[in-house]
Amino acid sequence: MVSHSRALADAAVGLASEMVASDNRPVIAVAAGLDETTFGTDAAAVAEAIATADGPDGVLVLLDLGSAVLSAEMALEFVDPETAERVKLSSAPLVEGLVAAVVTASTGATLDAVLAEAGRGLAGKQEHLGDAAPDEVGAIGSAEQLTLEVALGIEHGLHARPAAKLVGVVGQFDAVVTLRDLDTGRGPVDAGSLSRVATLNAQQNHRLEFAASGPQAAEALEAIRELADRGFDDTAEAEPSAQPGGVLAAGGGGAGNAQPDAAAAGGASGAGTSGAGTSGAGTSGAGESGADESAVAPLAGGSGLDVAVGPAAVVRGDVDLSGYLPGDHEVERERAEQARRAAEDQLLRLRDATAGRLGVGEAGIFAAQAGLLGDVAVLDPVFRSVAQGTDAATAWKQALDSLAETFDGLDDPYQRERAQDVRSVRNRVLRALTGAAEPVEPAAGSILVVPELDAATAASVDGGRVAGIAVRAAGTTGHGVIVARSRGIPLITGIGDVAVEDGATVGFDARTGSFVVEPDQRAFELTIRERTGERDVALAAVDEPATTLDERTIPVMVNVGSVQDARDARGADGSGLVRTEVLFGDRRTPPTAAEQAAAYREIAAALGGKPITIRTWDVGGDKPLRFLPQDAEANPFLGDRGLRTFRRRPELLATQLEAIREVAAETPVQVMFPMVTTAEEVAWALQQLGPRPDGLKVGIMVEVPAAALRIETLAAGLDFVSIGTNDLTQYTTAADRTNTAVAALADGLDPAVLRLIDRVVRQVPLGVHVAVCGDLASDPLAATLLVGLGVQELSAVGPQVPLVKAKLRQVSAVDAAMAAATALTLDSAAAVRQRL
Repeated sequence: MVSHSRALADAAVGLASEMVASDNRPVIAVAAGLDETTFGTDAAAVAEAIATADGPDGVLVLLDLGSAVLSAEMALEFVDPETAERVKLSSAPLVEGLVAAVVTASTGATLDAVLAEAGRGLAGKQEHLGDAAPDEVGAIGSAEQLTLEVALGIEHGLHARPAAKLVGVVGQFDAVVTLRDLDTGRGPVDAGSLSRVATLNAQQNHRLEFAASGPQAAEALEAIRELADRGFDDTAEAEPSAQPGGVLAAGGGGAGNAQPDAAAAGGASGAGTSGAGTSGAGTSGAGESGADESAVAPLAGGSGLDVAVGPAAVVRGDVDLSGYLPGDHEVERERAEQARRAAEDQLLRLRDATAGRLGVGEAGIFAAQAGLLGDVAVLDPVFRSVAQGTDAATAWKQALDSLAETFDGLDDPYQRERAQDVRSVRNRVLRALTGAAEPVEPAAGSILVVPELDAATAASVDGGRVAGIAVRAAGTTGHGVIVARSRGIPLITGIGDVAVEDGATVGFDARTGSFVVEPDQRAFELTIRERTGERDVALAAVDEPATTLDERTIPVMVNVGSVQDARDARGADGSGLVRTEVLFGDRRTPPTAAEQAAAYREIAAALGGKPITIRTWDVGGDKPLRFLPQDAEANPFLGDRGLRTFRRRPELLATQLEAIREVAAETPVQVMFPMVTTAEEVAWALQQLGPRPDGLKVGIMVEVPAAALRIETLAAGLDFVSIGTNDLTQYTTAADRTNTAVAALADGLDPAVLRLIDRVVRQVPLGVHVAVCGDLASDPLAATLLVGLGVQELSAVGPQVPLVKAKLRQVSAVDAAMAAATALTLDSAAAVRQRL
């Protein structure tokens, strides 16, 4: 029993215990409250309770709500993996579910039977009162039911926009249609409810079963089949910007995300190189636009830079309801409906205006948001609450907060960020209810500082005037981020709770992940000029090879963690690093060989069949894998990481290598093993790889100083090595890159790190290719130094590929070698950077 309240849990256990004889009663363990009187949940306490209740027949966990679910999920990462496999988390109602579970378990029933009976805990009450949930009635089990099975091919699964398309199709027919995810067992849910379809969390390659009954059941399923064949009419989430320089809008921090190893999250980093987009600022809405968007003229795109400076226009967040004065039941019902209509009308006008400015893909975001306001699963609780005496503002807030919390709890990070859309709709409705003014248009040249970036703001902001947008929340796949990025608006996310006063000068550099309050204005202006020139030159020659002045061509590859990363890359000669732990990082179960092969093929296809280097699972340290929980370690960066982990779980590596071999038979592929220290580890990895198809090249990452110092023996018999400068730097400098107190020491330009790179290049066995795929390869100046040291290939983050290529074309390999020789003799990273 997991509950926020100790008293509630104890009382429920007492009630359930009365239902069975004491000698047949199953073990019941409680993890509830932070103490006898304080509400809350604790994952460690849940883990202890699971251990207490555990036995050969397994454990059923019942939960109340909110953080109880998250605590229970986290607890499964604390317990022994064998125990975790015997645990079932139930969404059953807490009291009724517990009673049903205890009674069923007392009969000696299996865990699955107990789970099923707990899930039916509400059935008796619902039947008596005649209010069975819509999802539990209808076509399921009907003798006249028709079914359709489809494979979901959309990269981000059945998220809000394709879900809205599905709901629209279902609504055209006189039929009851339900949807079930065959791979997860979730559902069935009402296929005519946007919120229920979207929160089903159906992912790419999952098998979906549609069931229909009614006069037009066959027609409905045929229309759904046609929609599925069209990919649910889902368009790419992040088209390259049509604005000049849009490819650089995200900068070097992924998609403009503040980096965990930068002091910027606290605003403490000096980072005086933070630059500026000085074209000015001004928007048609700072937090969320609610004006008559249909009357707005087409807006300019952003500068395409990854830096910005200007006075902060701080948006404070939620709508204040303290002044709302409720009326009687009829008044509140009418207010609730009027606010719904007003918000829906605004969103439909915004949809139409956005279709003209940005395209139908971005417009679909607002169509999906408007769809929420017509969703019976949203409307029913709102108007039921109003009928029971709740005021309209509270009813709308509670209903949409609950839906947002459901999205927040989903496995997939892309789907989790859809909660931002729900909160955006909530605020729009609440402003209509309260008469709250729209956010004041900021002064020209401002940088918007927002808690979250909703799509309406990103679509309506005038990119020709606004200097940039800084988002406190982390995440790079929210709809607002996607829209802003596609428009080339300077953007940084994940700045955290750094204190910013309205009107204070702020600057950010998305390339370095730094956000600074009261920066050096002169330094910003210099950076603007430099970045503008870089951008123009780089984009003009994005597809030309990186050939130095003395005719040495350096392949510049791209680091990818998703298929979309590969699609967004411009000018890359392939991928020098496919981060498989990111690609599948939020999976609760290990991906099959077929699922992995499909993803690797998509990445290769997105890069035009150019070579890709797939890194095997790199788990541990700051890289968790949800399907491979690890024991807590005193020093995880020096513990069970990378290849070491799979010495004890070889079956997971075997499945991955099977997928890699399959794809390598079709397209140029390299495989490399991470966190290698000894020759014995290399031999073991090669043994796991087994027979390989012609053309499959094999290598290792050099991330540990010991590997660099024994590269002669370590790389014997390999095709290549790739230096991971991030880990090599932190191990060489003994500075944790995620610890802001010492992160400044972990500088890849430290001469000690450069000497290790130099040693690898000079001592690697003859014929072994040397690449760099760490952060240094994404820095254009550092890239010239790496080439001077003799590195033969670089792999950078996507937005930096054009800049790295452009920089290499401006230097000669001979001059770069001379600069590198000098750098090795200097006494600090700062001295190297100044010399460069």
